[in-house]
Amino acid sequence: MQPFWKTKTLAESLCDGCGRCCLHKLRDDETGAVWWTNVSCRLLDTTACRCTRYAQRQRLVPDCVRLTPDGLAEIDWLPPSCAYRRLQEGRGLAWWHPLVSGDPATVHEAGISVRGRAVDERRAGPLEHHLVEWPGRSPRTRRRKTATAKSDGGAAPPTAA
Repeated sequence: MQPFWKTKTLAESLCDGCGRCCLHKLRDDETGAVWWTNVSCRLLDTTACRCTRYAQRQRLVPDCVRLTPDGLAEIDWLPPSCAYRRLQEGRGLAWWHPLVSGDPATVHEAGISVRGRAVDERRAGPLEHHLVEWPGRSPRTRRRKTATAKSDGGAAPPTAA
């Protein structure tokens, strides 16, 4: 039997709840390069790493991107840890993804999410003052806590996503 994420389509939710895609990005007009910030959309709950107004997000934030199978190839700024990007590139889901771990907290335990690292756009000031590299890099993950690791047979996950 194939894992759940290999049987689902992009239209079905594979979001890991990291919140990285909800961070503001700047694009260089001349080179097309993408620059990440640690500034989150005002609708992102930076503790839960979920949109507080998901159903209304596109009305409230018109440039909020909606992931679709046809549009995914056009989006060049999804973080390397993103499940949608990983699957499009032929990679599987990482050990910390809730669909693999069975626990939505592993994305935070592994240090993948924006929890504790994001600044709300209402308090941030100019985006240029908040340029960071970590959201656009493949994350170096933390090991699971011992109690959690024991619950899955004691196997420690790899240290890289």
